[in-house]
Parts: sequence; structure tokens; C-alpha cells
Amino acid sequence: MKSVIASYVNLTKPTIVLLFSLTGLTAIVAEGSMVHQPIRFAMVILAITLTACSANALNMFFDRDIDEVMKRTRKKRALPLKQISPRSALIFGLVLGVMAIGILLYYANPLSAFIGAFTIFFYVVIYTLYLKRRTPYNIVIGGAAGATAPLMGWAAATGHISLLAWILFLIIFVWTPPHFWALALVIKEDYREAKVPMLPVVSGDRRTRLEILWYSLLLIPLTLAPTLIRAGGTTYLVSGTILGLIFLRQTYVLLKKKDNKSAYMLFGYSIVYLLLLFTFLLVGTVTHGTPLA
Repeated sequence: MKSVIASYVNLTKPTIVLLFSLTGLTAIVAEGSMVHQPIRFAMVILAITLTACSANALNMFFDRDIDEVMKRTRKKRALPLKQISPRSALIFGLVLGVMAIGILLYYANPLSAFIGAFTIFFYVVIYTLYLKRRTPYNIVIGGAAGATAPLMGWAAATGHISLLAWILFLIIFVWTPPHFWALALVIKEDYREAKVPMLPVVSGDRRTRLEILWYSLLLIPLTLAPTLIRAGGTTYLVSGTILGLIFLRQTYVLLKKKDNKSAYMLFGYSIVYLLLLFTFLLVGTVTHGTPLA
């Protein structure tokens, strides 16, 4: 029984779910009003989590042919390992999506439910089935799906989307390419074998490293934009600056050393970076009060 549960959890990509849920939680706390409604607060966080779980499970279902070819995934993921049947994975993903949208309709509003449904559709249909297999900039466009949790959270609380929610969306959107391309540099031969046109496969390592640098240079000042509307306070400003400088150093090391170790270190740090960045924004918001917009 435990192994079956573990296989279904594996299907949801827990690390991605954690980051997605945290970014939605941060937006809800920053807005402030839902914090005083514990049941509604908990149910909206659950819906945001289920949205990510659904999108990831459906992504795994449609990507199972790729996962069976790639060394990185065929020994780790539930479908290539035959731990779960494709039919069960599809039903699981669809049920989670229906649950997420239903919870948002009942406990929040149609706008948040629409964003949740759009997130699943965009990640599964636009990114997984179309962009991923056709363009090296798949993750640039497809990354929008992973950035919607702050929009969903703010919309659930208020029925509209604020400037801060859009800034948080943009931070995650711009973070996604350097995060993902760092990993793609390490496993590019896997992608080549699976015939997935990731940037290192199509344009080479040098171009990929340069694009990682360009996106990182755009990302770091963008992460400090919340402070312009008094979100996060000094706590976030200082920690965000330090985390950003470390991120830039990692991209510079990758540009100079040009090895898989540097790429994988950047990939690993990028996860920690986003986790800490939103944690400090969450803490700073609680400490310094709600933002201006």
C-alpha cells in the first residue's frame, strides 16, 4: 500500500508542487484578508496544491513515451517503471483537476477557478503536447503555467489580480528558463535521444549558457520590485539581494567553467533560491504588513 501511495505521489512531482504552493501561499498572506478565514484559507491552499498535482500527473501521462527513453526518468518515474498504469495516471490527474476547480468555485470565485483550469490546460496541452516537442523555447512560453499560483491565490482572496501578484508571476516566469536550462545542459544527450528540441540540443551549450546569464540579469532586479510597493520590507530586500548575488555568481561560474558540475549546481541552487526568496517575502510581509498594491 505504501509503495502504491508513493508511486502516485511521485506522479505529482512533489518538489514542483511545493514551490507552486509556496508562491500561492505567499500571495494570499500578502493580500491578508483570507488569513482570518482559516477554513477558506486552507481549502484554497489545497486547491492550489491539487492544481499543480493534476497538471504534473497529466504531464507524466502524456510524456510517458519520452520518459521511457530518457535515462534520468525511466528509472525514477512511476509510469516507465510500470508502478502505475497509464489509465490510472490519466484518471488520477483528471480527478485532481476537477477537485481543484470545484474547491475554488465553492470556497473562492470563478476567476480563481478559471486560472486553475487555465494552468492545467496550458501546462498539459500547450506546453506538454505542443511546445515541448516543437521549439527550443518551449520552457520560456510554457513556464507561464508554473507561475500562476500567485495570480490564483490573490484572485481567490479578492476576485481580482493586483500589481504585486503580477510581479510575483513575472519573477517565477523569468526564473524558469535559467532553472530549467541548467538541468538541460546536464542531460542534453537524453533529450537528443528522445528527440526533444531543448535549447542545448538545438543551439548548443554556449548559446544556452549565455541565455541563462541574460535571464538571470533580468531576474535579479525583478525580484526586488516588490519592495517598491512596500512588500516584504527590509527582511526581503536584504535577503533577496544576497540570494540574487549568489545566483549571479553561479551563472558566472557556469559561463566560465562550462562543465556539467557547474550546471547542476546552478540547477540545485535555483530551487533553493526560489524557495528561500518566497519564504523571506512571506516572513517580511508578516513582519512589515501588507503591501500598497
